[in-house]
Amino acid sequence: MDKDLNKVAIRPKAQRVFHTLLKENPRLRDILKNSKNAKEARTSVGIWAKELIEESIAATEFLYGNDDKRGAFENLNWKEKAAIRLTDYIKNSGRVIQDPSLALSDESVLDPFGIMWHAFQTGRGGAMYYFYLDMLYLFRQLNGALEEEKPSLEQVKEWMDRHPSGLDYDMIEARKKNRDRILKVYLCKMRDGEINDSKYKYDHDLSFDENMKIAQQEWWNDNVFHLKLAARTPEFINELLDYSLNKNMLDIMNDAKEVGIPFFLNPYYLSLLDVDHSEHVGADLPIRDYVFYSRQLVNEFGHIEAWEKEDIVEPGKPNAAGWLLPSQHNIHRRYPEVSILIPDTVGRACAGLCSSCQRMYDFQSGHLNFNLDKLRPNEKWADKLKRLMKYFENDSQLRDILITGGDALMSSNRSLKNILEEVYQMAYRKREANKERADGDKFAEMQRIRLGTRLPVYLPQRITPELIEILADFKKKAVEVGFKQFVLQTHFESAMEITPEVARGIEMIISAGWSVANQQVFTAAASRRGHTAKLRKVLNDIGVLTYYTFSVKGFTENNHNFATNERAMQEQREEKILGLIPENYYNKVRDFQENAENMVEQIEKLREELGVPFLSTDRNVLNLPGVGKSLTYRVVGVTRFGRRVLEFDHDHTRNHSPILEKMDKFVIVESKPIGQYLEQLEDMGEDVNEYLSVYGYSIGETEHRMPIYEYPEYDFKVTDRMTNLEI
Repeated sequence: MDKDLNKVAIRPKAQRVFHTLLKENPRLRDILKNSKNAKEARTSVGIWAKELIEESIAATEFLYGNDDKRGAFENLNWKEKAAIRLTDYIKNSGRVIQDPSLALSDESVLDPFGIMWHAFQTGRGGAMYYFYLDMLYLFRQLNGALEEEKPSLEQVKEWMDRHPSGLDYDMIEARKKNRDRILKVYLCKMRDGEINDSKYKYDHDLSFDENMKIAQQEWWNDNVFHLKLAARTPEFINELLDYSLNKNMLDIMNDAKEVGIPFFLNPYYLSLLDVDHSEHVGADLPIRDYVFYSRQLVNEFGHIEAWEKEDIVEPGKPNAAGWLLPSQHNIHRRYPEVSILIPDTVGRACAGLCSSCQRMYDFQSGHLNFNLDKLRPNEKWADKLKRLMKYFENDSQLRDILITGGDALMSSNRSLKNILEEVYQMAYRKREANKERADGDKFAEMQRIRLGTRLPVYLPQRITPELIEILADFKKKAVEVGFKQFVLQTHFESAMEITPEVARGIEMIISAGWSVANQQVFTAAASRRGHTAKLRKVLNDIGVLTYYTFSVKGFTENNHNFATNERAMQEQREEKILGLIPENYYNKVRDFQENAENMVEQIEKLREELGVPFLSTDRNVLNLPGVGKSLTYRVVGVTRFGRRVLEFDHDHTRNHSPILEKMDKFVIVESKPIGQYLEQLEDMGEDVNEYLSVYGYSIGETEHRMPIYEYPEYDFKVTDRMTNLEI
């Protein structure tokens, strides 16, 4: 296929960029002109790359040294990183890359300099505009025309100020207007008999204004109202948004309905969307891109594959990480210390479907849905839960349980209380059994419990005094059986999601002695300059610590939301660095969880002491399709379309399954070229000149995990033996 593409003429737009590249780089032009064939051109570029590497002690150490890769990475300058990429391009020329995003893998053979030789000699080569744009900026980085950005504190703060918060006065007032508009639609439909509910109904003995007052003061603060009466059709969603959706979006939503993608948008979350075209144009884009589906997702639905291969479980067989699991749908595991529990309760559902959800393939199969009544627990679940707890109890390394779904807080208070009681009993039995084991043979005891939930964002009304009492009571007794860390792990995308209702809910959770950690998905809309930095600040303001900033994962279905991993590195190095915590403060941060009730005060005191607007406690990472999380990568090639090919190594700063020793590095073809990503930002109103250094981030290194997220030390030695593992 690639040989045939060499005969395809390049288009004028690509030709102009190619001519600019040659004009700026006479040596490259001479190589392409004087080489008799593509092989000779590659050889000459390889000699050039070797010269550049040999001139640099730092580049030589990074490529060929064996010690402290992170330190060697920090010593590289911008030109040296370009020289390493040039070397990697030559080394990987001719490499065949399987790209699961493509039905026909016509971009699979890496050969950038062979492509350019054909283009120079014949005007052909089949490469697209974005390919030449990527190569242009590679050589600009090499010759010093593209420099590494070091934005000032003032610049980053200016970027942050572009993004409003849901706690801003004008946003609070706008959301009140949205609330009343939405409630008016519900009340009219109830009055006219279009909506019939035994609890939430129009009282014909009262005036419309009196009914509205009840809806504002009672219904809106009741999480059950929002769940029972969530909008499930494109037509109703559009009506609740004052018919503000354009025809293209409505077409996509109707097509989504046809292919079976469910809708579930609760009134509260819909009130966060702007329909009046306020001065903050585009401020709600990260929210919109989370609840409205893309054309690519609709087209791919029915063909979506699991991104994280260890999520595929067959009874009796080890998963991709080598773990043997007791249930096909209830237990997920990739690391030795932690396993996910997904209950067979309403906690298997969500309060909304995030368009980039990693479990979209489960919605595709019908395994996950929004039929809340069908998901209610039954008598069998109690027995099954006890059996699942045996898995944690009898495992030698498990010390961390993450209860998620779906969404852990979608479970009723009664169901959640029962689950937590079984977790407590399991931890108690595990600790008692250890008394009979010798030091060095003891099993890991339970130390950390996490509840994975987006309800503090989607529906903060779920955080009630009854829920807080359950959390506080569990912590009080769980510390007696070894638990030391109690975390509610949530998922804010934007500072626009942080409302007064959210702030009150987080305050209540913290009052129960639980800390709150955030995992943001770094979508295209959320990747705008200053957006994630602003989110970190506002989260810190209400007592939330950041945990992960995830690159969008998945194949073609997530193309719209994909922001390149290079942008994640750029954000890490140019914006997040503003909240860097010096190592001599790590122990102070580590102790935050021991005094979680005072989290806001602890965060504010440290921010003042360091003179920073936020604390950078999160790591920028990608969940690999293989095993683990990482942002340790090298760009080893670029396809004819301009999509970069990244070779990832695993994060060696944490424990993995021993299967890692048998696994190669993992290669990913990015969902879109950098040039196309920048055009998408431009469509959002961004100035792409502020982002051009993104082209230079061809090498990534995973950050070390902050000590606050490390497990506490035991006062005994845990066995090295691993159970429930089959390699």
